[in-house]
Amino acid sequence: GSNLAIKCLELGAKVTLLTHTYKNFKNIQDSPKPVTIVVGNITNYADVEKAVKDQNIIFHLAGQTSNVTSMESPELDININLIGTLNVLEVCRKTNPNAKILFAGTVTEHGKAEILPLREEQKDDPLSIYETNKLIAEKYLQIYHKAYGLHTCCLRLPTLFGERQQLNSPRFGITNFFLGRIWKREEIKVFGDGKFVRDYNYIGNIVDAFLLAAQSPNADGEVFCLGTNRQILFVEMVQEVIKAMEELTGKKGSYHHVEFPAGQSKIDVGDTLVDYSKIKEKLGWEPQVSFEEGIRRTIRFYQGNNRFEEYLSN
Repeated sequence: GSNLAIKCLELGAKVTLLTHTYKNFKNIQDSPKPVTIVVGNITNYADVEKAVKDQNIIFHLAGQTSNVTSMESPELDININLIGTLNVLEVCRKTNPNAKILFAGTVTEHGKAEILPLREEQKDDPLSIYETNKLIAEKYLQIYHKAYGLHTCCLRLPTLFGERQQLNSPRFGITNFFLGRIWKREEIKVFGDGKFVRDYNYIGNIVDAFLLAAQSPNADGEVFCLGTNRQILFVEMVQEVIKAMEELTGKKGSYHHVEFPAGQSKIDVGDTLVDYSKIKEKLGWEPQVSFEEGIRRTIRFYQGNNRFEEYLSN
């Protein structure tokens, strides 16, 4: 969200942020101009109304984002991902029906893929509470588009990495988490043989997709899968992260293999590769920054102003 907000500011937009905590304000400390901050919770209707009732474009990126956490605390996931989404939609229906609403889903709503690469028309078979609720929220947006004419669009996101992401927990982004491990000279754990496929996408590419969808009427009522259509083995990602960190910071990394935790293996979707041809055809989007370049841009961001230490301290 912070990456998208800063890009919007650079393009001249007036930006309002709804955030539930002050601790993430560091993410916008280098923004090119001031933003309006609403401190509140997506689960509170009044907070949502204050933030979005007068906005032209609403990027709904607030959410509980861990499939593991969703299985541990399903009510938490329901409150944030379902009630929160309904709050956004109801505020818009009642007070701001002309707003464009962009929603962040996940490609893992498909579940275990029968055929790769994934495409929008493939059936959905989510494996966790998180992915199920993301799918339900996506259906809410489509219903509000059809029933009330709201301008909604859902973007299903792949495995993301990039600037301003947390470094302390794999539940908020495994690639950035590994960067943090190397910085702290801690060995990386690779589940199993690491030879499962993921589709890694740099946050700058995702920001571009949201901006295109926000401006195009061709996105109304649509669901788009975002990816790179480039398969990278998990262990190859780890090796590239280690290589880039040593190249740019001088810190050497290492990894070892461990057994896949039983509880997580049951909700893991397995190989993931995403075809982005639909959004390319309708909106002209395709990823501009490669995995390798994205990793290096991310490392350079954390190198600046001691951000590795700052983002690892929280």
